[in-house]
Amino acid sequence: MLRRAGIFALFWLSTVSVADEMVSICYGYGCIAQAEIRYSTGQLGEVRRLLASAADAADERQRLAEAVGRLYGWAGEQSDIRNDRGGNYADGHVPGKMDCIDHSTSTTRLLGRLEALGYLRWHKVLAVQPRYFLGLVASHWSAVIEADDGERFVVDSWFVNNGEPAVILPLDEWKKGAGPDV
Repeated sequence: MLRRAGIFALFWLSTVSVADEMVSICYGYGCIAQAEIRYSTGQLGEVRRLLASAADAADERQRLAEAVGRLYGWAGEQSDIRNDRGGNYADGHVPGKMDCIDHSTSTTRLLGRLEALGYLRWHKVLAVQPRYFLGLVASHWSAVIEADDGERFVVDSWFVNNGEPAVILPLDEWKKGAGPDV
């Protein structure tokens, strides 16, 4: 009897640890530092339920903005990125601040995990995209998703404080400078 209980306990513990997900989150500007963030089965279940209740692609994007904010908020409970504020200047010299390279890289990783887990029904994750200043110099970067109809959107967490919903805009509008003024 004790042996069966021990085997059951080992099996249960192995399924719990396998179900958690680890994601590296960049910070420090230019991804010079990374924190390994563990998302629990409960947190992932919350995100899964949020995204599963989407009625269509537009609704999934709205829910995805919220999900990305929650994932960053939980990451902030485990790392210094809790100090990150929208844009590049509001957070001053605090540890954990993030620029658009950090955000675009980390958001793409988060979206990739959601996609790999089967949580995205109407979108797929694409490579990070730049936006150019005067068409010459890459001045901002963002994560990108593509809807089933081929329309592309940025998922830009750089515009907001840690834990707030990401900004999702059509890629073409974002490339022309659309987004909150930070």
